Amino acid sequence: MSRHTTDGDADGDLLPAGTPIDLDNCAREPIHIPGSVQPRGVLAVVRERDFEIRQISANVGDLLGVSVDEVLGRHLSALIGAAQADRVQQSAQTFGDLRQRNPLELELTVAGRARPFDALLHREPGGVLLVELEIAYGQRPFSFPNTFQAVRNSVEELNRATSIGELYDTAARAVRDLTGFDRVMVYRYDRDYNGEVVAECKREDLNSFLGLHYPASDIPAQARAMYEKNWLRLISDVDYVPAPLVPAVDPDVGTPLDLTHATLRSVSPVHIEYLQNMGVRASMSISLLRHGRLWGLIACHHYAGPHLPPYGVRAAAEFLGSTLSLRLVDRFDEDQLRERLASQSMLAHLTAATLNESDSVASALLGYPSLLDLLPAAGVAVSLGGEYHVLGEVPPADVVAAVASWARDSGAEMTSTERLSDEFPELDLHDAAGALALNLPDEQYVIWFREEALRAVDWGGDPHNKAIAVREGDGVRLSPRRSFERWREVVEKCCEPWTSIQLETAEALRGHLVEELYRRTRGAFRVAEMLQRSLLPASIPTIEGWELSADYRPAAGGRVGGDWYDAFQLPDGRLIALLGDVAGHGLSAAGAMAQLRNALRSQLFAGATPAEALAQLNAFSLHLMPRTFATVILVRVDLESGQVEAASAGHLPPYRTGPVIEQAPVQLSPPIGVRGVSYAPSAFTVDRGQGLVMYSDGLVERRDSTIDAGLDRLADAIGRAGDRSASTISKALASSETDDDVTIITLQRL
Repeated sequence: MSRHTTDGDADGDLLPAGTPIDLDNCAREPIHIPGSVQPRGVLAVVRERDFEIRQISANVGDLLGVSVDEVLGRHLSALIGAAQADRVQQSAQTFGDLRQRNPLELELTVAGRARPFDALLHREPGGVLLVELEIAYGQRPFSFPNTFQAVRNSVEELNRATSIGELYDTAARAVRDLTGFDRVMVYRYDRDYNGEVVAECKREDLNSFLGLHYPASDIPAQARAMYEKNWLRLISDVDYVPAPLVPAVDPDVGTPLDLTHATLRSVSPVHIEYLQNMGVRASMSISLLRHGRLWGLIACHHYAGPHLPPYGVRAAAEFLGSTLSLRLVDRFDEDQLRERLASQSMLAHLTAATLNESDSVASALLGYPSLLDLLPAAGVAVSLGGEYHVLGEVPPADVVAAVASWARDSGAEMTSTERLSDEFPELDLHDAAGALALNLPDEQYVIWFREEALRAVDWGGDPHNKAIAVREGDGVRLSPRRSFERWREVVEKCCEPWTSIQLETAEALRGHLVEELYRRTRGAFRVAEMLQRSLLPASIPTIEGWELSADYRPAAGGRVGGDWYDAFQLPDGRLIALLGDVAGHGLSAAGAMAQLRNALRSQLFAGATPAEALAQLNAFSLHLMPRTFATVILVRVDLESGQVEAASAGHLPPYRTGPVIEQAPVQLSPPIGVRGVSYAPSAFTVDRGQGLVMYSDGLVERRDSTIDAGLDRLADAIGRAGDRSASTISKALASSETDDDVTIITLQRL
């Protein structure tokens, strides 16, 4: 037998059959295998190849006057007679989809009297046929050609409806006129499966449920999933005593019978208790589906006593429900299409504005039309291309920064919430109740903020007190609530929900912004790369008795950084070699690097010592480039004696090579861009056979290890390098685990 699972839950998540059910565990109740039926009819489980009865409901004697023992294990004719069994067998062998052929009208002899019965056939996997026998009430035949005639006027009314509200009202009235229930409601789910009564047709003396909401827990997930498979469920008498199947499990496979498609399926005792607490004596529900998913229900209640509409009436009501589903889908899709087209038109205007390179992307987004025309909100904050702008009512910058950080930490390209205070209970959000954030590269963002939309929700009973405790013997079980009086809840600190189309539009905007930012950044990268490469030395000096080499490798992904190196001889013959690293990437870093390089060259050419040159460079930077931050290692070498004068502005110390690989004795001073500092001079000698290796931090830094580990790797690579040239060392330490430029300059005294 097939087993039914719901909402992705595995069968193992459901309770074993026969487990006592209360409100605490009903969400795991295996409602598809109740092991019993409602006693208004008889269920026979037939093995289709030989039409032998494998299981039978225990009420067979009450309805058909034969005992279980007389029919179990025997041919279907033992239950309904040879002639009627032959009709069932012929129908089963002729038609593949038996549901479309139901009911098969039979005439059975009960207690010597011929009575009309409806036989409802359903085929299960594994060669199993479910035969449900109900006493036929009302005029027959009511279904098939007459089904449409019974609802023709109602269908025409549905087709003439000009609004969703009119569709709801027409359907509720038509189903009540057709079925005779005391109350008929159209019940719509929200995205969290909380329900709302959106239409109602009722007896005049009954209190209204129109506009009431009901929590999702009133109809558990496995019940909703079953409603997508079996579109109509009837409980003709909530006080019924379930008729168990005999035997309890299928004798062929040893498992309980799946009754998902059985009209007589016994329902959850918790649901029965729920209806009894509402004063309902009979109920029927018809599924409303959108693209195969449960959208809502037509819920029918009867209070005067048991109520059993004939099968034909139920089929006609189900037809009405299907028609309403189609009209709802049409209307919903029409409304969605209009909203989507309007959003796409606004998005096209907005994205076209960003293509104009005379304006920054941020400015284009806040012009006309603006981001607030694209998505309704109180305000929007934009951080793009180094610019920060706001439009409308936006929280202070520190709150916006906190929301941006929260959105980045989500790891998603787009993040939204309708209740921002849940994420930031400690912050004063300045009336910003909800937010929608687009996460963009390099920690850029666009964030819309919505104000609080205070609203009242009327519930059918207190949704926060859904259960009562009932003592049963020595134990206590949780039972459904008994009060369904209107209970008003005021929803605070929430904004209007972000609709699916608004989220789609925001996602489409993000895709365009990523492409546009990339396009503009690639242009800036090309300029920065040209600038940087034009400032690097075309060649380095060739000096007798010394070997100099340099190697520069840009960061992975083509990002241009602020690394630079320089090597030249002074008029007195001494050699200048230096390496610097400006913080940042792109055109701004390359431009800053160019200014620092030229300033430092002029100071050194004028005769400043390395320490003096760094001090002058720092003063220059603080005065003319106050937001620039850089590190520099600088040496001036007497080529005859090997005497080295050195100074470091926050840069990693060079290595002195030779028989022993060691860090050169260079005293570390603060980086360029720090006020009130001085730069310490250092001096040492490079003897014959020794050398210097200066490098940028991109050579030794790794995402998954410490800087000390990187320095150890560098020392080991220098020791193993044969020629100790810059390119050899760079290749030995090449890695994809760095996002920075790599620059090396080496001096070797022969």
